[in-house]
Amino acid sequence: MAQIRTQSAVEIEYDTFGSQEDPALLLIMGFGAQMIGWSAPFCQRLADAGRFVIRFDNRDCGLSSKMHGQQVDLNQVIAKLTAGDLAAARELAPYSIEDMAGDAIGLLDGLELHQAHIVGSSMGGVIAQIMAIEHPERVLTLTSMMSTTGEPDVGQSSPEAMRALFTPSPSDREGFIQASIKSAVWRSKKYYDPDEVRKNAAASYDRSYYPEGAARQIAALITNGSRAARLKTMLAPTLVIHGLEDTLIAPSGGERTAELAPNARLLLLEDMGHDRPEPLWPQICGAIIEHTASETD
Repeated sequence: MAQIRTQSAVEIEYDTFGSQEDPALLLIMGFGAQMIGWSAPFCQRLADAGRFVIRFDNRDCGLSSKMHGQQVDLNQVIAKLTAGDLAAARELAPYSIEDMAGDAIGLLDGLELHQAHIVGSSMGGVIAQIMAIEHPERVLTLTSMMSTTGEPDVGQSSPEAMRALFTPSPSDREGFIQASIKSAVWRSKKYYDPDEVRKNAAASYDRSYYPEGAARQIAALITNGSRAARLKTMLAPTLVIHGLEDTLIAPSGGERTAELAPNARLLLLEDMGHDRPEPLWPQICGAIIEHTASETD
């Protein structure tokens, strides 16, 4: 693992799989999740198919820069959004999704990669979409996974999933690990393994426990607004992957993304929730490999 300092002075922690001689494939993780959410075997599977795979920690998460002391009142942000004042809500957020997309571009710059295939999951999908919208010359292909368009009438969470997401976990290690099983509400039911969930929670806690960053990340996410009009302008070939069992971001979010993005391909997977269970890797990775091959090989 290593770090790159972007032009905005944000330090980005990253690691890579495969050969730098192969086409670059950048993986962007979602809200509150560290880059280890892209498991090493998952990354290696893509690398073995001839991709130079890069995973990294978003700002305010993992081992990348923390925006210590930058306070945000989510209740005020939500109140401004509810009142329809998106501009005022954005002013309350310490940074934006565009800033986070800039971090990813800065990472590519630091690695001296002019272009890359971009794969984003959940909030990472939003970041990836913004990269494709604002930096089209840098994006060979876009894969938007279990994400949405920012429109209020698609991709909505179930009340149970929303409650689980925003229920604070205990700050002690054991309590944090045990509380991780609340994610069962949005995970793939057929493949749910509580022991694996707890194991991953322990690894995340031990690597970097930093709940303070979550409020700032969610403020950036919810103040991004609708990307509907901008998604129609994207140039990158787009693959949209969504699980039909996703209760955290409903499948309508993926369906609408594919509807708006020019020449997009939509892959809806049965038995998949808001996660990437290993039994579905052949389908998920296979689709990504096929999609990126059209602009690579």
